[in-house]
Amino acid sequence: MTKPVDPPHEQQPEALPARIYKYRSFSNRTVEMLVEDKLFYADPSTFNDPLDTRPTLKADVNAVALEEMLRTFVERRITAEMEAAAKTIRYQGPRTIEHILKLGRQKADRLLQDIAYNATDPSYEMDDPTVFLLRSYVERELLRQYDKGIVSMSERWESPLMWSHYGDQHRGICVGYSVPNDAVESVRKVAYGGGRLVNASLVAAMLSDDVEAQRNVDNLVLLRKAQDWSYESEWRLIGNRGSQDSPLEMEEIVFGMRCDLAVKFAVVKALEGRQRAVSFYEMHEDTETFNLCRRDLDIEELFVSLPRRARRYIEMFDQLPDIPPPDVIQT
Repeated sequence: MTKPVDPPHEQQPEALPARIYKYRSFSNRTVEMLVEDKLFYADPSTFNDPLDTRPTLKADVNAVALEEMLRTFVERRITAEMEAAAKTIRYQGPRTIEHILKLGRQKADRLLQDIAYNATDPSYEMDDPTVFLLRSYVERELLRQYDKGIVSMSERWESPLMWSHYGDQHRGICVGYSVPNDAVESVRKVAYGGGRLVNASLVAAMLSDDVEAQRNVDNLVLLRKAQDWSYESEWRLIGNRGSQDSPLEMEEIVFGMRCDLAVKFAVVKALEGRQRAVSFYEMHEDTETFNLCRRDLDIEELFVSLPRRARRYIEMFDQLPDIPPPDVIQT
């Protein structure tokens, strides 16, 4: 008797922390991020870990199923590309749609024919070159679907490694955000460890519009990293690539231990007229441990010393009366 397989349980989403943080060095992009309330959604291919968002497809289905998956991927991609091009030149109509669908089928047929031919190459030293080639092409098409951008955040503001790696060795800042209700679905927690495999059967279910399969594939592609990265405690904001209006609410800014006074003054001054006030903090050391702490930034003290005019002190000395040298003074 075959043992029944339990249905997959839906993974419960991690509870969002009260704040998520973005470490930044101070640059023009940082100024834009603060004063225009923008976030930059990076292309995952630019990440410092080349294995990030680069899973491997496991061929747990036969060649026929892989062919069908590849055909679906290619037809959908070509259709989307051609529809976008037709929209740009305002070329629409029933014949246009028919032509686009026909072109997608032709592209898929040609690719499958090429794979069948290349699989006969005797240089392939494997049991089933056809499955190997189909798996490789399906994997490539799968990753092409994920053309989204990612904003990497952390749930920690006191991480020494994060300050060193992403906060310009404490010369930068760390910006804290809260997540409004309408942005919760866009913020996802990264999982660390495990393997990089994505079962082809799961991808097939995704292509059949299985919502749970889609979410599981999303997690495996976009939200899994090596265990060594766990110190980041990362949450990811997923959206269109490039600089976008922030869907989050900026709540606080933490300045690194080596952050220049001029940078602190410029940031505070730039945001003093903001519609929603931001809290300012500065990092400092715990003298007994390696832990990092923070305290409120003394804005009044900052504004007493800055902005300054260097020649002011020269002019102050110019106003002093002339005093004769000691050997001329009368007793």
